[in-house]
Amino acid sequence: MISKTHQQMLRGALGGALLWSCGAHATSYMNLYGVFDTGIEYVSHASTSGGLFRVPSLTGEVPSRWGMRGVEDLGGNLSAVFTLESGFNPNNGTLGQGGRLFGRQAFVGLQSDYGLVSFGRQYNMTTWALADANVLGPNIYSISSLDPYLAVARSDNTVAYKGTFRGLTVGATYSFGRDAGGTGNTPGQGTCFGSIPGHTSTCSQWTAMLKYDAAHFGLAFAYDVQHGGPGAAVSYFDGTPSTPLTGEMDKDVHTTVNGYATWGALKIGGGWIGRYVTTEGGAPEGRYDMFFANASYTFTPAFQVDGQLVRIVNTHQNTRATLAVLRGTYSLSKRTAVYLQSGYLINSAHASYTVSVGGGGTTPPQGATQLGVMAGMKTSF
Repeated sequence: MISKTHQQMLRGALGGALLWSCGAHATSYMNLYGVFDTGIEYVSHASTSGGLFRVPSLTGEVPSRWGMRGVEDLGGNLSAVFTLESGFNPNNGTLGQGGRLFGRQAFVGLQSDYGLVSFGRQYNMTTWALADANVLGPNIYSISSLDPYLAVARSDNTVAYKGTFRGLTVGATYSFGRDAGGTGNTPGQGTCFGSIPGHTSTCSQWTAMLKYDAAHFGLAFAYDVQHGGPGAAVSYFDGTPSTPLTGEMDKDVHTTVNGYATWGALKIGGGWIGRYVTTEGGAPEGRYDMFFANASYTFTPAFQVDGQLVRIVNTHQNTRATLAVLRGTYSLSKRTAVYLQSGYLINSAHASYTVSVGGGGTTPPQGATQLGVMAGMKTSF
């Protein structure tokens, strides 16, 4: 179901249907996979003029994408792996991630009993740490509405390691230039190309994760540090831009602590996400604390309901918001589902968070409440 398939999608394996042999070994293969998710959305108080209807571009239940994933058995429990994944906007057919051909993932690596070492554009540990506790995933109404970076955190020029040992997963990434494409379309990252002579930390990023999964519960911790540089993104804390991270020692830091548990058809999860931005001199430019709790219940093999409650408190900008989300999904087959969902956002007097992920012309006036409703359909291959 959805809460389970979200993690499968992050691994680039959802709905793989086309399989070619890439060698003599039975474990060598290549998959072509993808998901198409779109619908119609209504957002109230999208501006001072009122609400609007639209076909959203970024996501519905999940972002639309297609990709290729391959494994070659090298012998001795060692395999070469690769993933190329392209995001696209279903409302107009354009490429996502600022027009990149493989803007979601593009990496190659070696997989062994000791874990995976990979190189390229890939998800960092903030994404993996949230994969199980956040049952809504990168939904159009979710924790990502209040911080778009959390939708699917990734970076360019990245060396990554992730391995699982008796339920304990350890992982780390280091990026030499977190947005070398210079598109400015990766949430929270901007056009930050990479290190320059004499300034090796410019535009770098590192993340680390510890995660433990048992039969019916799991816990995760992640730490994520982005360094600034020329052209780096503007930080968003209350729906409006604040300080650009232009200095090498400027930092944008996310800390994630969460957990989940399952009882039969019920799954619950929740956690805390803390974020702060500091300039080169060490002065704080922004800080928030976000708390979320959610649950998912599978009533029948075809019908599932998910809900989430999120609270964000930013004392530095004196802004706060509360978001409630309810989503129902009915599977027409193993590959195709329809859904109806709604999010209701309450902003404090000086806040202008938006209920819909990424904003995109739906930012409300300060202090306004906002309702989002979306009816959609997704199919995978």
